[in-house]
Amino acid sequence: MIKNELKTCSELLAEYENRPASKQAKNIEFAGVGKRDVYNITAPFEDNGERVIAGRVEERDSEHAYVYFFVENDGVWLPRVDAPIFELQDPFVTRINGELILGGVEIFPHPTIQDALSWRTVFYKGSILSDLKQFATGPDGMKDLRLVQVADGRIGVFTRPQGEKGGRGKIGFQLIDSIEEFTHDLINQVPLLDEQFTEEEWGGANEIHLLSNGLLGVLGHIARFDEEGNRHYYSMAFVVNPQNGQYSDLQLIAKRSDFLPSESKRPDLQQVVFSGGLIRRADGLADLYVGISDASAQKVTIVDPFTQFEEEN
Repeated sequence: MIKNELKTCSELLAEYENRPASKQAKNIEFAGVGKRDVYNITAPFEDNGERVIAGRVEERDSEHAYVYFFVENDGVWLPRVDAPIFELQDPFVTRINGELILGGVEIFPHPTIQDALSWRTVFYKGSILSDLKQFATGPDGMKDLRLVQVADGRIGVFTRPQGEKGGRGKIGFQLIDSIEEFTHDLINQVPLLDEQFTEEEWGGANEIHLLSNGLLGVLGHIARFDEEGNRHYYSMAFVVNPQNGQYSDLQLIAKRSDFLPSESKRPDLQQVVFSGGLIRRADGLADLYVGISDASAQKVTIVDPFTQFEEEN
């Protein structure tokens, strides 16, 4: 499982073509938000006994988004009555010490560049959705900041700095003893996982799974620009041993052509698959929930990318 070599998107795609094909993708239908798009969703999770999806809701020509919580009714996902609404992008959820953790990306005017936006990751916690209260923020300019509780009770922190430390975006990982240690100083010092992305490509962690043997299964994305400046995002996965820091090679698990044709927010975003969440099944398969082309949401059934690592140990 030790990480062996750096591979580009093109090399990962070539490997992916030799794996079992994904099952038929399906659109996830949302209603009740007017003409706004719903995308970059979470996988369904349980809140107070009800199955819920969190999704990014926004106008097609805007970056000013809201996170809504949806429940299913006859195959259509509708806003949950009396659920909170957050002014955030790209929601994610986990549980730590029995509490629900919700995170998302908050945008704000860039402090030095006129008419530009900056961003930071914001975290809320509570026993149920209606109790959520903000408890932490990440450093300005950092997306894809994730938390997970490992088997011994400690907290795994996944980061994605950009710039001098992370280039276009690289993944960092570190264990902390408690959530109180989750500070800007700590986040900025988290070491990077070496040899995952070239300087021209980038990626991040989207959702973390605690596996049956204590390893951490990371659902993430890897991305690149093509010659015309279009963005290509792919779903990927790898595992980390939180006890010794070893990690596996990246593995592509879905690409845009695995999904149904759809509209896009902009032409350069047509090839974007944004990993949202993974529901692992007892039959060795998994349902992957994604945002498509920054305008809609779909799911597809794939071979569970983490089962092989549970079977090794």
